[in-house]
Amino acid sequence: MRKPVKLAVFDIAGTTVLDLNAVGKAFVKAFELKKLAVPLEMVNPLMGYEKTLAIRMILKKIGVEIQDSLVTEIHEAFEEEMVNYYAYSPEVSAMPSAEKVMRLLKEKDIRIALNTGFSKLITDVIMERLLWSKSGLVDDYISSDEVENGRPDPSMINTLMARAGISDPEEVIKIGDTEVDINEGRNARCGMVIAVTTGAFSKEGLEPYHPDFIIDDLSDLPALIN
Repeated sequence: MRKPVKLAVFDIAGTTVLDLNAVGKAFVKAFELKKLAVPLEMVNPLMGYEKTLAIRMILKKIGVEIQDSLVTEIHEAFEEEMVNYYAYSPEVSAMPSAEKVMRLLKEKDIRIALNTGFSKLITDVIMERLLWSKSGLVDDYISSDEVENGRPDPSMINTLMARAGISDPEEVIKIGDTEVDINEGRNARCGMVIAVTTGAFSKEGLEPYHPDFIIDDLSDLPALIN
């Protein structure tokens, strides 16, 4: 029998925030600025990873020497593109059902937290644009550059748990749209790990990583918790 859920940790892009492949396109553009051609198909499977790590993984795949200065320059270009997008693009919105589901969970005294492979700079812009912190809808959030190791390491979830005063990971659920979200939840020993098909991966792409459940919309989440 599962323990009552006290904390729900949601991913951001592709899970709670609509992503029309803007993240992947920004990656491709950032590499192009350094005269490096990277296909979108190579970038998409790395969504969810801490972004400088993803850049290093891509450089290795395309056979380019990994230099710290190059990684920094590509990441800064990516960050600038993403900050502008999330601050000003009319495309930016919450995923359908996301806010309603968060409210339903909060009515059950479940704390809502977000984590992400984005830097804090980008995440703060998203939170300000959607007013999720100001409104009290989201209780806490954390970015990959605020911990020593990003996903799939459990450090972000562990930090959110500590800040919420939760010691038992069985009381935590993790929800995300990528392979690395699933592995992060497993590494944190979350009571439930739920994958959603609204982002980077299809159901077929998620199945090999064995989440507890795969859902097509966040509106299916409350029933799983009940």
